[in-house]
Amino acid sequence: MATVAACQLAIDDLDVEANLAAVTTRVHGLPADVDVAVFPEHALTGFVADGRMAEAALRRGGAVLERIERLADEAETALLVGFVERAEGALYNATAYVPPDSQPAFYRKRHLWAGEREVLEPGSERVVVDTPAGRTGLLTCYDLNFVEESAAFARERVDALFVPGAWPATYSENWTLLLRARALDGVRWVVGSGRTGRRDLPDAETVEYAGRSLVARPDGGVRAALDRRETDLVADLNPETLAAQRDLVGIYGE
Repeated sequence: MATVAACQLAIDDLDVEANLAAVTTRVHGLPADVDVAVFPEHALTGFVADGRMAEAALRRGGAVLERIERLADEAETALLVGFVERAEGALYNATAYVPPDSQPAFYRKRHLWAGEREVLEPGSERVVVDTPAGRTGLLTCYDLNFVEESAAFARERVDALFVPGAWPATYSENWTLLLRARALDGVRWVVGSGRTGRRDLPDAETVEYAGRSLVARPDGGVRAALDRRETDLVADLNPETLAAQRDLVGIYGE
């Protein structure tokens, strides 16, 4: 049995220290039995589609991500945290999966949305990690729209998808629909952690974020869900539930 938390967070765009402090506070406030805490897209850096993003971007192995590694160790909780990454002369929408007492794994978002394409490069590799929930695929936000991503993870026989998001409130119904669809079409757990609050920066489009973090069952139903409150959604992912649904539909049978 794995216990996961979708930590729904309002983010201060371009203020890394404020965001790191918020993530730290939320991790320290989680129940002791949480195995994995999933934070939203861009949780450490926020995002704006202009040159200011380069100043807030983080490098792998830098001081901020080292602090996330120490936090995972201290809390004995795996952390999934989004940020804009600077590497190889480019910027990427990245997610770090940071298990306690082990090396982090990184995923770069493969499908960029709207203004992201103006300042970011797409990632190229799909990433599967071993987590307390089993073999887990990593997606980010708009990646949910692409059925080929779901099919690829089905071929990998993943038990769960972890999905940090920053979905605009205008399209919040699509976020909920797609999280449930990706659970149903791959018969797996899906944990979506959504950004809430708003982006309100000078010389940038104001965006209201959907929140609506959600844990979807392997049958596509809703295990638990939030509205737009800034809070944590904690849920158990029972492997027996997953096994029973896969047996019912005949998926992955030998």
